[in-house]
Amino acid sequence: MHPELQNLSQAIKAGKRKEARAATEAALGAEVPPQSILDALMEGMSDVGKRFKANEIFVPEVLVAARAMQKSMDLLEPVLTASGIQPKHSIVIGTVEGDLHDIGKNLVMMMLKGANFKVIDLGVNVALAKFAEAVEAHQPNVVALSALLTTTMPSMQNIVKALNESGKAVKIMVGGAPITQNFADQIGADGYAPDAASAVDLAHSLCA
Repeated sequence: MHPELQNLSQAIKAGKRKEARAATEAALGAEVPPQSILDALMEGMSDVGKRFKANEIFVPEVLVAARAMQKSMDLLEPVLTASGIQPKHSIVIGTVEGDLHDIGKNLVMMMLKGANFKVIDLGVNVALAKFAEAVEAHQPNVVALSALLTTTMPSMQNIVKALNESGKAVKIMVGGAPITQNFADQIGADGYAPDAASAVDLAHSLCA
């Protein structure tokens, strides 16, 4: 591995934004293939995800690592696009109508980006119509629904039901504090993730 790629992975793991940006600039300057740089980024975020699932680090550390990753992606995305390297899979994500919480959603979104998914973020308080429009416009592989309030769980149920009945070939994954695997099964979702790292694994499996 090119030394700058090692530096990049380590900077992501440690959540060091300046170092991540500097390592990306150095790798691009050394004409390291953009796919190799992306692979180093993904390796760093994968390690962060594994440590998060093992309760070795917590949400603040993951957010810091994700922000470091974003600094690198800001430089890398134009180069990837110019070289014709596109994410294999796309996901529409949003917090359902009636819910304004976004920390969990944003964490999932950043980790999905780090795993080379194209992420279309609809934000918070997202109504069914907006999800339906996004599915029509972007033709994603997966729709990810988030909810933190128990009062918005019926909204999640309505969205899942409507998307399933629409006939679109899209998988639906759900998550958030009050959500359980049992609830996901009841409402007809294709998958449930208890945390951001699991969400990335789930998204990969739904796209397989």
